[in-house]
Amino acid sequence: MPHNLTVFIVDDDPAVRDALGLLLGVRGYRTAVFASGEAFLQAWRPDWAGCLLIDIRMSGMDGLALQQELAARGCTIPVIIATGHGDVNSARAAFKANAIDFLEKPFDDAKLVAAIEEGYARERAQRGARQARARGADLLRDLTPREREVMRLVVMGQHNREIGPALGISVRTVEVHKARLMAKLGVDNVADLVRISLAQGE
Repeated sequence: MPHNLTVFIVDDDPAVRDALGLLLGVRGYRTAVFASGEAFLQAWRPDWAGCLLIDIRMSGMDGLALQQELAARGCTIPVIIATGHGDVNSARAAFKANAIDFLEKPFDDAKLVAAIEEGYARERAQRGARQARARGADLLRDLTPREREVMRLVVMGQHNREIGPALGISVRTVEVHKARLMAKLGVDNVADLVRISLAQGE
């Protein structure tokens, strides 16, 4: 298991918390347990990563309310909703809020592990995308203002012969700027330039 990913278990039943901690621990998962939604929110830090296993019916804040509050706070940790009393409306609400799965107790071990693995896959994909955006932002900061102008026009689909007159420079100078900015960004085609630009909201 990746050491930086954790299954965060939020359930007000201590027997369930203990059973899940044991079940997942012997399978190599790192776990952290919380007795309430309020306790999790109080402890939560933006750098936490992994997936959340939340009981839908708890005293105090219920699972759906916790899911919504986490979304409002910008928490993107994938969520699995667990319940001992499943119903269609609750499942629909959970999935609308981007839950991975809606599992009924007692848990089917294989389904639980599959849901956690999907959560970890989503988390890794999200983190990879964030890291790529950060790398792209760092690279773009190295471009000169003129190189950024050339890049903006390139990703808009303009050719060198159109960019030159638009910027009041020669086509040869456009080619030089384009070659330099592509070298700085570590790309060798326009498609990758477009990808970096879109990732940065350019």
